[in-house]
Amino acid sequence: MKAKGKIRFDTDALRELAGGKVFARGEAYHRDGQVQILVINPERVLAQVAGSEDYRTELLGRGRAIGGECSCPAFEDHGFCKHMVATALAANDLGADEADGSGALVRIRNHLKEKGVDALVDIIVGLAEQDLALFRKLDAATAALHEDDKTLGKRLCKAIDQATQTRDFMDYHEVPRWAANVDSALDTVAGLASGARAGLACELADHAVDRIGQAIEEIDDSDGYCMALLERARDIHLAAVSEIRPEPVELARDLFAREMAEDYGTFDGAVRRYADVLGEAGLAEYRRLARKAWEKPAPSAGRKGQQDDDSVDRHQLMRILDFFAERDGDVDARIALRVRDLSSSWDYLQLAEFCLSHGRADEALRWAEEGLWKYEDGRPDVGLTMFAAELLSKAGRKADAEAHLWRLFEKSPTFDLYKRLCGIGGKAARERALSFLEGKQASGARLGWNSPIDLLARIWIDEEKFDAAWAAVGKHGASAGLKEELAGKSEATHPREVLEVYTQRVDQLVNAGGGSNYQQAAKLVARMAKLRPRGEQVAYVLGLRQRFGRRRHFTQLLE
Repeated sequence: MKAKGKIRFDTDALRELAGGKVFARGEAYHRDGQVQILVINPERVLAQVAGSEDYRTELLGRGRAIGGECSCPAFEDHGFCKHMVATALAANDLGADEADGSGALVRIRNHLKEKGVDALVDIIVGLAEQDLALFRKLDAATAALHEDDKTLGKRLCKAIDQATQTRDFMDYHEVPRWAANVDSALDTVAGLASGARAGLACELADHAVDRIGQAIEEIDDSDGYCMALLERARDIHLAAVSEIRPEPVELARDLFAREMAEDYGTFDGAVRRYADVLGEAGLAEYRRLARKAWEKPAPSAGRKGQQDDDSVDRHQLMRILDFFAERDGDVDARIALRVRDLSSSWDYLQLAEFCLSHGRADEALRWAEEGLWKYEDGRPDVGLTMFAAELLSKAGRKADAEAHLWRLFEKSPTFDLYKRLCGIGGKAARERALSFLEGKQASGARLGWNSPIDLLARIWIDEEKFDAAWAAVGKHGASAGLKEELAGKSEATHPREVLEVYTQRVDQLVNAGGGSNYQQAAKLVARMAKLRPRGEQVAYVLGLRQRFGRRRHFTQLLE
């Protein structure tokens, strides 16, 4: 079919998103008629694409701004897939201005509108006979209208159990379908949360939380489906208790126990989320329970560092009590909570930042310095050191700030830290830092994962001392990223060295494949043309065409 007017999706953008090989496969799918457009309107294109299975493919946007998703495994693993390419090309055949009046689903909708109620009922019942998920959904909906609470509760409990069961360990690709079934079961429970059966919805939401929590151990939940389902079950629970308004003190005890014991954080922040339902009486009980647990002495470590069975999560308690202190507007109480646990330099930084955010700069500096002193024998904390140095400089104590920065630099030197030292100590600090790095380089020492030469070269690049930078890189080597940065800054002064780096990078990009890599490589080739005679550049490009002739997308970009 010939496209009507302007095409919807830019073809070059499709190639870039998919890469040459995937685009070609998508073209073949489109050419072979494997795409059925279900819905096309100004907002989206929905299609079913026939492959090894039938896949649901949805595209959003237009022109070069193209998004969407596909139900195929390739989309989950690599992103933009051949089915999305095929759908975009099929949509282009229909044109960019197609309104919400085209596609198989639109034709089906119009057809069904002409049917009577009895005919529609027969169609839906027939579908339910074939589709177990649809059957369960309709069965639960009708049960909610006609069964008593006890019978309905048993039925829906069973539905939740069936939806959440895993049998064996569930592979990553199986989880979306499993999650969709659980979500469907929660749909029915959610429908009960705002009516006379809100109490039943509350019990069922509890049951769903337990079942989903058990299932997590048997699922590769890399995409977080279980966390989203747990949050939805909790939201149903909240909606239900908001409807039934249980006795606030008992609710407080129940929620506190959940917040302190639940393994996956489903009820984290429950005191804040349920505050309106708890009311003053419930909040008072919540506070009492948290204070009682907070004041209990922390259990001593047992064998192998394990704590007693009745140990509590101190950080969780702190967050609860901090909610109440914030509600009271009591900054001193909030600081006292943070002071209670200063078991790491990170804790000191959090405390100091909190003090500063509440206008207490002097107190922030005092805690920051205490943290640096307490942990001075270990590896310096970068964040805490930088924070303290900033406040010390503002307080006019630049010598103290510089001393802390030097201690950090000598253990974990970075370019940003070098710049900070030079900003405080000037030329003397620069000479000291360079001498330190040159000494480390001469001794063959490494600085964390990097060689001292990387940092030295970065400094020389910043100072535009390209001769020194290239000499060091040529003698000692450097990371690929640093070489590219140096090349990009010194094209005008060191074309021979730059061409060598760009040549290696072009080969790496083209061998890696993919639309974006090809584009980067072509841009580098274009930049190389400015660095050498035309004849040398022509010979180089011809060599690229010969070596990479099968990578047509790349060779087209070279033109």
